[in-house]
Amino acid sequence: MKYTRLSKEQLEELHPEFINFLATQSITADEWTNIKSDKPEVAEQELDVFSDLIWEGVLSKVKYLENISALQMHLFELTEKEMKLISVKVLNPEIDLRTKVGFGWFKRNFQSDFVEYLTASKAYSEDKNQDKFNLIQQGANITKGELYKWFDDMIG
Repeated sequence: MKYTRLSKEQLEELHPEFINFLATQSITADEWTNIKSDKPEVAEQELDVFSDLIWEGVLSKVKYLENISALQMHLFELTEKEMKLISVKVLNPEIDLRTKVGFGWFKRNFQSDFVEYLTASKAYSEDKNQDKFNLIQQGANITKGELYKWFDDMIG
């Protein structure tokens, strides 16, 4: 398995897609029921293959990721050739960017000496989707990129 297995909730959400996935392998609902009870290891393998297919599809479309902690924001734009990063560091230990109050403070003080910015870019490894997945595993969330674009306009 290349990525991680989808959660039970994710698999339930993707139930129609999973049925189609089984159908492409000529596995009927009855056969699937039998596989789950008689050959659980085969059922596990099918879930792993399906999870990887879903991850590949999602990762190939991801354009922006955000990883926000109490005092830092790592905002990524995932272009065709490289990963671009805007890193924001708040030097006020009383602030938590994950809260409404903390983010409000940030919006009022983003140009103060209490906020540092860094931009960087990095080429992908041989496996672009694995690079994206690694960022997600480290806590990044897929976004539409509003925050990245705002910073890019502001500091660009």
